[in-house]
Amino acid sequence: MFGSEPSYSAKIALEKFKKNKVKHIIELGAGLGRDTIFFAKNSIKVTALDYSPTAVEIIKNKTNSLGLGDLIEVQTHDLRQKLNFKDYSFDGCYSHMLYCMAFTNFELENLNNEVCRVLNKDSLNIYTVRNHSDADYKKGTHRGEDLYEMNGYIVHYFSDEKIKKLLKGFKNLSIDHFDEGDFPRKLSLVINQKI
Repeated sequence: MFGSEPSYSAKIALEKFKKNKVKHIIELGAGLGRDTIFFAKNSIKVTALDYSPTAVEIIKNKTNSLGLGDLIEVQTHDLRQKLNFKDYSFDGCYSHMLYCMAFTNFELENLNNEVCRVLNKDSLNIYTVRNHSDADYKKGTHRGEDLYEMNGYIVHYFSDEKIKKLLKGFKNLSIDHFDEGDFPRKLSLVINQKI
């Protein structure tokens, strides 16, 4: 769907992670692994999670074919459930459009709490979401909160205010808006730091 090149947000995240001397991140909703591979090729260890067993197998195959097995671990996981890691396990967290999946506000708060728990102090949580400027916002069937369904696919849209409500355990360093794809999707790139 998005090709094999790393996303714009992964390139920005890599700069921030390198500046913070990040060695090991958790990636949520890794998809087919384009950003996972990019981080690993730049010497950051990645524990990648995705809901889809098929996606996980694809990332495993790519990892093996590229000889990146020492830098990538991948697992199937439903992110509505508790993360299977000890407190303070990672130097950073990255996710591209994962938060705008069909999560309720309550589920997002729980996920944020889990991310906070598994990160070291001062670690970065960098994520992207589709925002209220997106052309699809308020189109399709309203599923409550800021959730809208089109063509069988539910998207959660974010205002800057909603992003700021997800700061328990974090401070926000920046919210930047950018476009992605031919459509284009209107996204927000969020950089939060654990306090």
